[in-house]
Amino acid sequence: MSTSASFIAHLVELRTRLLYSTVALLVVFIGLFPWAADLYALLAQPMLAKLPKGGQMIATDVLTPFFVPLKVAMMTAFLIVLPYILYQVWRFVAPGLYANEKRLVIPLIIASTLLFFCGMSFAYFAVFPVVFGFVTASAPEGVAVMTDIDKYLSFVLSMFMAFGLTFQVPVAVVVLVRTGIVTVEKLREIRSYVIVGAFVLGAIFTPPDVISQFMLAIPLWLLYEAGIVVASWMGKGKTKEV
Repeated sequence: MSTSASFIAHLVELRTRLLYSTVALLVVFIGLFPWAADLYALLAQPMLAKLPKGGQMIATDVLTPFFVPLKVAMMTAFLIVLPYILYQVWRFVAPGLYANEKRLVIPLIIASTLLFFCGMSFAYFAVFPVVFGFVTASAPEGVAVMTDIDKYLSFVLSMFMAFGLTFQVPVAVVVLVRTGIVTVEKLREIRSYVIVGAFVLGAIFTPPDVISQFMLAIPLWLLYEAGIVVASWMGKGKTKEV
């Protein structure tokens, strides 16, 4: 097969995988659409639970009450379809991988997906109650806390992303070791720098209370340690140092 023909074949394959993923996403989104408002209510529950008696959230733009639940439904549909999308990515890249790479990629994709969901769950069930409790308790006397639903969604998504990526640390550590970029011994040597960096990231991505900063920094450090343990167990720690 000529180079141009091979390139066209790859483009056709990519289009097919994108089409399958898009169709799956749209089908699930359409199925969730009737419950878009309920999904937003579930997402807003950690904030609503911490508001003073009679408190409520507000919408400051005309179309916000319609579009924000729609965004939540789309986000939920994406999370539901994510394993299928990753499967399509796998189908696209698999022909170009060696057998040992294929054996590594599948567990990494599964682990990465599960860890991202775990990070989001940790943010929703553990971090949000603390953060929103701090925010409402810190409001000056006479100030009513009434968060705009669009701004709340933006904040929640940023926190989901921060904790979802934080929970990817073990996967990143394993990949670095398996590819020979760094050794387990080197990762242990830089442990103190990682701990400091974890607390810096906690200060950047969480509200300015010490508890929520610790709730990001401590898991990041522990996940780093877990990644070292897994990498050591996989027997690939004796690679060249950078």
